[in-house]
Amino acid sequence: MTELAAVKTALKTQAVETPSWAYGNSGTRFKVFAQPGVPRNPREKLDDAAQVHAFTGAAPTVALHIPWDKVDDYGALAKYAQERGLKLGAINSNTFQDDDYRLGSICHPDAAVRRKAVDHLLECVDIMDATGSKDLKLWFADGTNYPGQDDIRDRQDRLAEGLAQVYERLGDDQRMLLEYKFFEPAFYMTDVPDWGTAYAHCLKLGPKAQVVVDTGHHAPGTNIEFIVATLLREGKLGAFDFNSRFYADDDLMVGAADPFQLFRIMYEVIRGGGFTPDVAFMLDQCHNIEAKIPAIIRSVMNVQEATAKALLVDGAALADAQRTGDVLAANAVIMDAYNTDVRPLLGEVREELGLDADPVSAYRRSGWGEKIAAERVGGHQAGWGA
Repeated sequence: MTELAAVKTALKTQAVETPSWAYGNSGTRFKVFAQPGVPRNPREKLDDAAQVHAFTGAAPTVALHIPWDKVDDYGALAKYAQERGLKLGAINSNTFQDDDYRLGSICHPDAAVRRKAVDHLLECVDIMDATGSKDLKLWFADGTNYPGQDDIRDRQDRLAEGLAQVYERLGDDQRMLLEYKFFEPAFYMTDVPDWGTAYAHCLKLGPKAQVVVDTGHHAPGTNIEFIVATLLREGKLGAFDFNSRFYADDDLMVGAADPFQLFRIMYEVIRGGGFTPDVAFMLDQCHNIEAKIPAIIRSVMNVQEATAKALLVDGAALADAQRTGDVLAANAVIMDAYNTDVRPLLGEVREELGLDADPVSAYRRSGWGEKIAAERVGGHQAGWGA
């Protein structure tokens, strides 16, 4: 097999999980902007997700968020997804939109509130059982705003205790994915603020606990690819939440702010053996002012383009330059791959899969956007909290 053929083969295996909430209305702290045709329930979200997969061929799973995607029959929802060529992916918990969680959830000083939070996480595992989902994704808004507000070490003990209860409930083929975020909404101290804290808890829990890297959850200048390389080396990288940030956790389209960073991350994924189903490539984005389905399609394409460039890095030439200490030659190998226009290559890959070479244009010609705008009139549009 030629090198180019091998790259094409690898690209055909790539899968990017889309988030159900990205199809709903979203906004900023100041305003949530409604759009015509936005889904009103989880099934309509899956209908839209099926369009993304149909035109990209690379988005076969959809992450759910509970209770935003709460239904009476999760088995029926999984079957509905299957009928549309999809599977349900990670189950995302929500321990940040309840008045009881003002001082935290799983780390709250009140045992009754901690019990409530853990019960919700256990409910999410029940939903995993019903849907066939393999991953439970945890992100906690827990933290403090002022020095002395609570005991830092006690909060870590509470966190460890709660995580252990949920870990014990997981099935043999299920995983716990622990996400971190260095600030917001807690501004003095966040209970899971960085990859080291997440890694320490996951290491203690065991092999079914893995770390999630959200590309928006880092301080400016953080070398995210170093974190990725280290977690892969330790066998503890479970998933990505892909998005872009200019300032903080902006949740913009992946590759929008720094496509070179996305390429560097994907290179380390490939270099470290992470280009497998064991590392989930998930989007976590809010499409506030742009049309949602085309934005998600474009996001999938951005991940594909970064991956294609990373696959084109001449590993032999790079290793030779590194071995001989030729700094400029080593950097040139990386830059040559990054500067390659891979759009024609990806167009060929899509056509070989029976898809249109340009997914965004194909979607626009399909008329789906106009169809849902005309049909989804009335009812309550999905959005934050629904």
